[in-house]
Amino acid sequence: MKKIGIIVAAMALVLGLSQCKKEQPTTTNGNDVVAITLDIQNNRSTRMDVNTGTGEVTYETGDVIYVASGGTFIGTLTHNGTNFAGTITNPTVGEPLDFYFLGNVTPAETLTAGTTESCSVVIGDQTEHLPVIEYAPSDENYSAGATAFTAFLLNKCALVKFNVTTSSEAATCVTGFNNKVTVDFTDASFTYSQTNGGNITLPSGSGERWAILLPQEAMEAGEAGSAYSVDGAYTGTCDAVPAIYDNGFLTAGIVVNVTTEVNPGEIPVGAINGKFTINADGDQVYFSQGNLQYQASTNTWRFAEHQWDYVGGYDVNYLIDYGNVYDNGLKCDNSLISSSYNGWVDLFGWGTSGWNNGNIYYQPYDTESFWDSESGYGYGPTDGTNYGYDLAGTYANADWGVYNAISNGGNTPNQWRTLTEPEWGYVFNNRNTPSGIRYAKGIVNDVKGVILLPDDWNSSVYTLNYTNRPIAPYSTNEITLANWETMETNGAVFLPASGWRSGTSYYNSYGWGKYWSVTNYYNNEAYIVNFYDSSLSYTNYDRRPYGFSLRMARDVE
Repeated sequence: MKKIGIIVAAMALVLGLSQCKKEQPTTTNGNDVVAITLDIQNNRSTRMDVNTGTGEVTYETGDVIYVASGGTFIGTLTHNGTNFAGTITNPTVGEPLDFYFLGNVTPAETLTAGTTESCSVVIGDQTEHLPVIEYAPSDENYSAGATAFTAFLLNKCALVKFNVTTSSEAATCVTGFNNKVTVDFTDASFTYSQTNGGNITLPSGSGERWAILLPQEAMEAGEAGSAYSVDGAYTGTCDAVPAIYDNGFLTAGIVVNVTTEVNPGEIPVGAINGKFTINADGDQVYFSQGNLQYQASTNTWRFAEHQWDYVGGYDVNYLIDYGNVYDNGLKCDNSLISSSYNGWVDLFGWGTSGWNNGNIYYQPYDTESFWDSESGYGYGPTDGTNYGYDLAGTYANADWGVYNAISNGGNTPNQWRTLTEPEWGYVFNNRNTPSGIRYAKGIVNDVKGVILLPDDWNSSVYTLNYTNRPIAPYSTNEITLANWETMETNGAVFLPASGWRSGTSYYNSYGWGKYWSVTNYYNNEAYIVNFYDSSLSYTNYDRRPYGFSLRMARDVE
């Protein structure tokens, strides 16, 4: 195998040997398709290489290099055990080819030969392998008929040692780092940014843990929560980090201490203090403090600050502006949903967690235009043919709370989830509680919605009218903010009638509340909790591309 010049460090590491199976990018070829090989010539370097014991890093069969020419992506080369080989489309004569190694992380974008001018990868998960980022132009200009090229790849990242102490057997996350790199094929430039709080996930256990970091400015020592275990059990801090430069290395070791137990004996961060039984076995959940929200420009998830908060939008039926809020002077509106929108949205298509299961996957900002109307199939996990799966088991990562870290809900993936259709039904209809009250319609702080009462609700806290009655109108219980604060302290949950979205059109003229479950109904539909004035059902189903609300839950341990 060919060596790749990289970062000086004293460590025992062969980068390729622990790598997981690579996912191949999607490409579209044009007319002039050329088969070429690439020989990495990094052994010409006078620098020391990174390797086992000495720092050397080797490629392995299946590693992928992306090729660009004339300012666009033109193909991929795959390591065959000797060198890299593959096909490129319409290369520019008289110019070098540009070669990019992107750590074997699948780009977020679909790459089309001759069209795609940029792509991005997130290197946050480093539990399986170290995602080295490298680039070089070819030593030779392309000429018609040329099939063999050489290049000397240079690192656009650094190798850094962390000294981890943790009380958890799970992996450790450190936050605040640049973990996303965007490559511009037009000028071979690299832009570094943060997503999901700038998380870098290190392998489990205590001791020396190595990571690839992207260039960034120096960081001061992190506050409590700047490091945590991915099981959500422990939190801690990350020591100060000096400036990170490309092709750099830090071998002194950045101290990470994750030993503080999270809320021992208390409710989880971001949860309402009320327990709700969800099945006949007696399992219980906490509900989150508010509906789930998303900001595309930073790829950040959070819970609404208050239970009655919702983003809303401009009602296209009645030209009434429902529920609009403002954030930093920017109007937040679900009708503005897009991949670059810097406001917050809270109405999502089904299964739009952003998880890539190797087939078709959907982003939280996707709209109905991504729906396969020809086949009739909707959003959600798929094996490429069948869409009839729940967001559970093998496809649990399609659930928003399982796959994503929620910034004010513990900031760790796999802590929250969405209820199933039977669980929603049990909460509304089957729980046996001392008070006998499970839910009621109401208006809280001038917002219409449904009130859920916890298992141990004491009816003397507040007298509710027309309880457990789906046909009751919202006006049967009008609750002031002061009274609601007392109810919430005693575990009451409020689901605001936050409307729904079709494409980029928002609707809420009847005070609609539509909340997803993770339960599939058919290839293009899934079960929802559906309510409006004088109606409520937990067995309805609707089209998956529609944008509905999410109220996450967390299992009571």
